Amino acid sequence: MNTTMPQDPQFNTQYQKHLKCLKLGGLQPKTVDAYARAIRRIGNYFDCRIESLGSDQLLEYFNELLEEHSWSSVKLDLYGLKFFYSKVLGKSWEDIPLIKPPRTSRIPDILSVEQMGQLFAATSILSYKVFFFTCYSMGLRLGEGIRLTVGDIDAGRMRVHIRDAKGNKDRLVPLPDRALCVLREFWAVHKHPHFLFPSRKRGPKNAHLVDLPLDRGGIQTAMQAVVKELGIKKNLMPFPPSQLCHPYAGGRG
Repeated sequence: MNTTMPQDPQFNTQYQKHLKCLKLGGLQPKTVDAYARAIRRIGNYFDCRIESLGSDQLLEYFNELLEEHSWSSVKLDLYGLKFFYSKVLGKSWEDIPLIKPPRTSRIPDILSVEQMGQLFAATSILSYKVFFFTCYSMGLRLGEGIRLTVGDIDAGRMRVHIRDAKGNKDRLVPLPDRALCVLREFWAVHKHPHFLFPSRKRGPKNAHLVDLPLDRGGIQTAMQAVVKELGIKKNLMPFPPSQLCHPYAGGRG
C-alpha cells in the first residue's frame, strides 16, 4: 500500500495538525513516524476522505493490510487512526472488535560467548565493532546505543545512564571494566565532545565535527553482513534486552 504523501489540500491540512498533535503527545519518535505513516497510507487508500469511515470500510482496509504486512503494522495503523480521530477530528472512536492480533510469546535469540567473540572479530570497521561490543556487553537496544553520549558514562560508579528507553523511561545499567576501557580507547580516536558513537560521514579524523550519531541503517547493514559471513542462523535485530550478554563482558575485578 502507498505511504507517500497524498496531494490533497484538505488532507494535507489535517495531516499537518496530526503531526503537531503527535509531536506534543509525548510519544517516542518511532511511534510518531509509525502513526504519521499510517495516516498517509490510509489517506491514499480512501482517496483522502477519512473523516467518516465506517466499520465495513475499515474492516476491508485492515484485512487487505494484513495480506501485505504484519500484525504489527495493523496495530500501528489502527492506533494511528484512533489518535487521528480523537486528536485531529475531535470524534469518538469505537474499536473494531474483529481486529485482535493473535497472542504470541517469543524467546529472543541468544548468542553464545564464542559467537559473540566471532562477531566482534569479524567486524572490520572500528565504529561498528565498538558499537556491537558496547551494546552486547551492557545489553542495550539499538536505539539506546545510538543515543549514548559522553555524559551518560559514570566511570566513578561504573554505570551508564540509558535515557528514553522503552516506555519513555530512563534506567541505569552496570558498566563492565572491559567496556569502559574499550570506550575510552575509541573516544581517543574520534574525540567527539558529545556523541559516544558519532557519524562516520567525515571519517575518523573529522568525527569530532559531525552533528549526528551513527546511522541506524548503517549499523543494521553491517550487522547483517557479519552475521551472513559467519553463517549465524539467528535474528539479532533489534538488539537484545539487557539480560542476554553480560557474561561476555565480565564484571568488575
